[in-house]
Amino acid sequence: KGYRNYSKTFKTPKRPFEKERLMNELNHIGTYGLRCKKEVWRVQYTFAKLRKAARELLTLDSTDQRRIFEGDALIRRMVRLGLLKDNERKLDYILGLTINQFFERRLQTVVAKKGIVGSKTSIHHARVLLRQKHIAVGKQLVNIPSFMVRVSSEPHIQLSQNSVFRTGKPGRTKKIRNKGK
Repeated sequence: KGYRNYSKTFKTPKRPFEKERLMNELNHIGTYGLRCKKEVWRVQYTFAKLRKAARELLTLDSTDQRRIFEGDALIRRMVRLGLLKDNERKLDYILGLTINQFFERRLQTVVAKKGIVGSKTSIHHARVLLRQKHIAVGKQLVNIPSFMVRVSSEPHIQLSQNSVFRTGKPGRTKKIRNKGK
């Protein structure tokens, strides 16, 4: 018996050929080194769900137990991800978030900004490093570019233990080339 979760992860746009939206999506893909538009839509979908939850909680009375409990949990999650600062602990600030702030917290973007392998790590090279299992967060190897980096784990992003960039050993193709010589 399968226990798979079949909930949606993204939502396609209602108007597929709206020029401004298409240009916006291409701009996000180029700036943050995304693979396809589905990655943009996935972030937009999560962003929409967060905004919806915040809007719904704002309609409740400020002394309501549900608003206090769920609102604090939502704000705590946003602060932990680094989307909100400590002085922005209000539901109103969640409505002010942008999609660019979400993309800035992805592991691919953080690795590119940190320049772990070299000072000139492009956003595309960062994605390749991740997919080829060269990056670890703490001791955990992570190969998912869309991994949302928490503020607490940001200083622990490093090269993985077995990465050829850390060990200095020749890689797979270099070994084959050296064998031929």
